[in-house]
Order: sequence, then structure tokens, then C-alpha cells
Amino acid sequence: MNIFLWVLQVLLALHTIMGAVWKFSHTAEQAMPSLKLIPQGGWFALAGVELLCAICLLLPALYKPAGVYAPAGAVGIALIMLAFCIIELWSSSTNMSSIIYWLVVVAVCAFITYGRLVLRPLG
Repeated sequence: MNIFLWVLQVLLALHTIMGAVWKFSHTAEQAMPSLKLIPQGGWFALAGVELLCAICLLLPALYKPAGVYAPAGAVGIALIMLAFCIIELWSSSTNMSSIIYWLVVVAVCAFITYGRLVLRPLG
């Protein structure tokens, strides 16, 4: 189980890092028209938070006592994805495929959090 959780953490961290880097070169409206509600400064701040969450997922590999950061990073990513879902639902043109994608990421985050807090804690 520990190896499976690490694989998920690394994949989620890479996914999140790619999304954060992409945010630095694109506007929210370029990502999805419904996300244009997010101001440019907020978009960049969101990218910074995503990078921080990705680091939290990987940090326990380098420093074992930092194991509590992995679930925190997963929760942070899940909250961002849920915020995207809410913004998409508020928009006039709801794209269900995007919502499903974000909810799958939330499910992965929830599994990592449960796995690290209950099944196979780090630290």
C-alpha cells in the first residue's frame, strides 16, 4: 500500500506542478472561459499555492518527519479543484467533462489523505 500511495503522490505532484507552471503562461480565461472570474493576480497566487501543495506531497520522501505535509498538500489540491467545480457550476455554460475531471482529482486527493492518515501513516 505504501508504494501505491507514493506512486499516487508523485503522479499528483507532477500533475499539479504542470498545471501551476501552465498558469504562469496562460490566463484563466485561456484555460476555460468560466474561469475568467478569477483575476490575474489570483490566478498567479493559485499557481503558487499549487506548487506549495505539490512540494508538500513530495517532501516526506526527503525528510521523514514531514509526513504530515502529504495529506495537507492533498487537501489543498482538493480544495482548489472543488473551487474550480463551483466556479464552473456558477457559469452559464457548464462543462460537465471538466467537472468530472476535477472530481476525479479530488477523489485521488481524498484517497491519498485517507491513506496517509489512516492506512499507512508517514513519520
